[in-house]
Amino acid sequence: MGLSRAARFLAVVLFSTAACAPMLDKKPPAPPTAPPPSGPLSLTKASFYHLSGWRDDHMGEVLVAFERSCAAFRKSPAQNWIKDQRFGTTADWVAVCDAARGLNAADHDGVRAFFESRFEPYMAASENNPDGLFTGYFEAELQGAMQRSARYPFPLYERPADMITVRLNQFSPDFDNTTLVGKLDGGSLIPYDNRAQIDAGNFQNRAKPLLWVSDAVDSFFLHIQGSGRVLLENGEVTRVGYAANNGHKFIGIGGVMKSRGLLPNGQGSMQAIRDWLRANPEQAQALMAENPRYIFFRRIDGDGPIGAQGVALTPQRSMAVDQNHLPLGVPLWLETTASDGRPLQRLMIAQDTGAAIKGAVRGDFFWGAGEAALAQAGGMKSAGRYYVLLPKKRQGRTTETADVRP
Repeated sequence: MGLSRAARFLAVVLFSTAACAPMLDKKPPAPPTAPPPSGPLSLTKASFYHLSGWRDDHMGEVLVAFERSCAAFRKSPAQNWIKDQRFGTTADWVAVCDAARGLNAADHDGVRAFFESRFEPYMAASENNPDGLFTGYFEAELQGAMQRSARYPFPLYERPADMITVRLNQFSPDFDNTTLVGKLDGGSLIPYDNRAQIDAGNFQNRAKPLLWVSDAVDSFFLHIQGSGRVLLENGEVTRVGYAANNGHKFIGIGGVMKSRGLLPNGQGSMQAIRDWLRANPEQAQALMAENPRYIFFRRIDGDGPIGAQGVALTPQRSMAVDQNHLPLGVPLWLETTASDGRPLQRLMIAQDTGAAIKGAVRGDFFWGAGEAALAQAGGMKSAGRYYVLLPKKRQGRTTETADVRP
């Protein structure tokens, strides 16, 4: 891949220190039997009476997530946050956030009454279909150390100094939001190394290892999830998160393994893939290399992984959505099922995005960290729907006001 002389010059001068967008790299879900509608988001006014399980949710648990989004609202210029006038303005949201101050998280009924008094629910749909696909993700947990050893031989790299990110539309009308990630070779920008090249080469001369971890398969899944907790051998815990990627397309190895008959039908969960890779180490490295995308990491301070809104995610209360349809920070009433078939009905906050989270009615449920969260997230692929909660007092109220029943 080459660039014009002018483009190469701009790449070196303007973008040599640019980084990729800070979003979590999500696993792509297996396609549903019938692809969910991909049309624009429609909002139809409902009532809290229509929300299945509304009275049973431990509503105070959502306050931490809601308050984190409120802090982001107060920092966000209106023109950079809300693109759809039906959602109101930043001032409308700051007003309801201010009204939430002083709520007691232990008073679930009081929190519920607050949302009922300040918000109104709208059923989300795409092409008149309110049903969509909901998957789960988690924060990986690894064993690690600050120094390489026989027990910890696998590096997590920081963003390489020689990696260049070029957003072509910034200097040429011929490109439409195209981003190139590469490195300079004889004055030309060439594609950056893929996973196999990074794993095989002496990469430490070009990037600093952030940490060393004990398991290659766990490291691979960390690259898919985009963030995780590393339990250090000295007893400390540190969080790492997405810093950049190498610009290569993501390829899910679950699909590759199924196409080769390595996974039985119905056994495509993260747990099943991880177990197979560990049981077949001779083939595991080549299979993991089938996904050429590679993630570089940074340290994260705080109480959880950082989502696309720039706030720490809250287990079982944060959800990844398609930001082309929903602004981040809005409350959502979710109605779906967990991987074990239990009803999953609760108030969530849209705080993250993902490469595979596309569509007006599409969500990725954040389960938290560790093996218990993996057990829930790994097999979740559920039909469901959600209602968007919007402030009663807001500019640009939607004209769709017909009540609907579930």
